[in-house]
Amino acid sequence: MLQRTSAAALRARRRPGAGAQVGWLRCRSFKSSSEYLASLESEHCTLPLGFRVGTSSFKFVPQEAPLPNTMTLTLIVPDEPTSQWGAVFTQNAFPGAPIKIGRELLSTEKLGAIVINNKISNVCAQGGGVEDSKRLCSAISEALQLPSDCAVLPSSTGVIGWKLPIDDLVAAAPGAVASLQADSILPAAEGILTTDLYAKVSSAEVAGGRIVGIAKGAGMIEPNMATMLAYVLTDIDLPRELLRDLLSEVVDGSFNSISVDSDQSTSDTLAMISSGKVPFGGSNAEVAEIRTALTEVCRELAELIVRNGEGCNHLIQVVVTGGATAAEAKGVGKAVVNSPLFKCAVAGNDPNVGRLASSIGDYIGNECGGGMDALAKCEISMGGRVLCANGEFVLDHETETYLMQHMKDAEQVVVSSEDGSDAYPNYPPHRRAVEIEVSLGRGDGCATVLGSDLTHEYVTINGDYRS
Repeated sequence: MLQRTSAAALRARRRPGAGAQVGWLRCRSFKSSSEYLASLESEHCTLPLGFRVGTSSFKFVPQEAPLPNTMTLTLIVPDEPTSQWGAVFTQNAFPGAPIKIGRELLSTEKLGAIVINNKISNVCAQGGGVEDSKRLCSAISEALQLPSDCAVLPSSTGVIGWKLPIDDLVAAAPGAVASLQADSILPAAEGILTTDLYAKVSSAEVAGGRIVGIAKGAGMIEPNMATMLAYVLTDIDLPRELLRDLLSEVVDGSFNSISVDSDQSTSDTLAMISSGKVPFGGSNAEVAEIRTALTEVCRELAELIVRNGEGCNHLIQVVVTGGATAAEAKGVGKAVVNSPLFKCAVAGNDPNVGRLASSIGDYIGNECGGGMDALAKCEISMGGRVLCANGEFVLDHETETYLMQHMKDAEQVVVSSEDGSDAYPNYPPHRRAVEIEVSLGRGDGCATVLGSDLTHEYVTINGDYRS
């Protein structure tokens, strides 16, 4: 017979480490965009040895709609073409033209540059889009005077179905090359943005070298890489196969463990490139250190993507333990952060925990073949407080107040001290989250998943996205 915990004991119980940050989150606050950017520049934006980045912008009008806009062309260039690079791409069956080209280029020996354009994703465009991407790559190769055996990897992000303004992009190539500099990655981090409110940069010092990553993405976010783009640069002389193995290892526990709106983009790309400027010893200990550092960089970028998700006022972190498998644990986490009902409840600071339990039970019952007693040992907590155990909720007025405050503390919207108006800040005001812990009691599988709430602002943005 299942031993039951008394209601009084459950009310008093706190999860281990209650009140502390768990999972991926790094608690840090900024008071303004200038403070955030200054922090990025001083702590994260220094490029690894052997890299330059540059941008060039121009105004254009899409041929599909009379919507004047500005497009930015961004370049990431190693000082010398390198064979030490790798990439993983979206599994969406409608991939963009750059994805098709990128998959073919994985067998190419040397990479001379990465070129990214924002505003139009070059997916299912009239004429297919592949020739336009290849023409842009050729223009970049010519402007950089790359050897004929060196590839240029293209990426595009933005509106799906529109055709690239290819003549304008080709004309912008020399300007992007002329702007190349080796000091800061911030121009590239800002150049790739679309609906993002701020640049996303993370870095680590490891094995005598440096790893720096940038990312963009705010909507259409639920990557499954085997409209999110991320680029990681390092000067550590990692062998090609090891670099690719490490990239594949870290993606599952970072970018593939987030969701803003459960829609997988047609353009998801994560690329990593090494300049080879810092010697690599090759010991197991050194590999382990690099793996840990790379994981932390990718996780921080993934967190920033969700935190800056379209209309996101609350980041939701779900830490799942006790799954029959790690995949089951991740599935439960995704079920929670993708539940429209629960996401709306979080947006309204409404601790409607029945919606939370329902999303977990729905997944276990329908996706994992769980029976009536499949969750007999399940325990659910929010904000460090146990809410459900033994198949029963333990809720009262004090708990309701506590949970509401926990949600309010995680809000990201900033209220003006002058007129009381609120606005989504163009910087991360804190690193707090609505923290949920689920112990399934079915095995040893565990996972951490990040997601966002579902707000009126998200609907507003996506109801009029193209204009």
